[in-house]
Amino acid sequence: MDRLRHNPSVYRRLLPLGWMGLGLGLLLVSTLPAHADGVAPVAPVAPLPDIHLSFGNGNPEPSQVAMTVELFLLLTVLSLAPAILVMMTSFTRIVVVLSFLRQALGTAQVPPNQVMVGLSLFLTFFIMAPVWQTMNRTAIQPYLAKEIAPDVALTRGMAPVRDFMFRQVRKKDLAMFERIAHLPETPASRDDIPTYVLIPAFVVSELSTAFEMGFLIYLPFLILDVVVSSVLMSMGMMMLPPTVVSLPFKILLFVLVDGWSLIVGSLVQSFH
Repeated sequence: MDRLRHNPSVYRRLLPLGWMGLGLGLLLVSTLPAHADGVAPVAPVAPLPDIHLSFGNGNPEPSQVAMTVELFLLLTVLSLAPAILVMMTSFTRIVVVLSFLRQALGTAQVPPNQVMVGLSLFLTFFIMAPVWQTMNRTAIQPYLAKEIAPDVALTRGMAPVRDFMFRQVRKKDLAMFERIAHLPETPASRDDIPTYVLIPAFVVSELSTAFEMGFLIYLPFLILDVVVSSVLMSMGMMMLPPTVVSLPFKILLFVLVDGWSLIVGSLVQSFH
């Protein structure tokens, strides 16, 4: 305090701060609500909106019931759309083979997952386009035109998808699921095989085919890794990881042979 009393420059610096604090205090006091009898006024309560609840007469028209059932079925199909896209199309084989390719090259996140999944989706759209066109022509458009019933549209819509899965499924996988399902008798034709038996057999067949293609993709890159590792061992460079040296050569080999065209072309042609 003695230092502040004998140092006028400190007072000059603190004086604006004091006036500022006094002004803020007066401003806060002026904004307080006026009290007539010492009790703060109660803010008016906003009026609540009117709520009306009504029920039907309990006898809906058949058209209303049909519309409700159609809406329920549509929501069910939309909720199952990701599983249908992944398990009943060519998506599984494509994405697994592309994942094997990335592992064989040794590039951890190149191409990134978004690019791999996006490429798999567009290749799936390309491969499944004839199937979806058939579904649209034979089932969707007649149903929208109210020419066929919903159950008939579902049967017609599943027919091209079942044909696609039957072309790709392996007989031993299909026979295995028929045996597990304990079907009453051996199916005489494709129409006698239930869809719930066909779908898992198709998925297992797709995984088997994808792993076979992945093995063939791995072979040339594995040979390159062995050659690079042998050269490094002969040069006494045992502390240098072979994958670091072989990665540029893998990328160079893949570019020189036009690898993306070979992989994508082989994937598309494997479904025909």
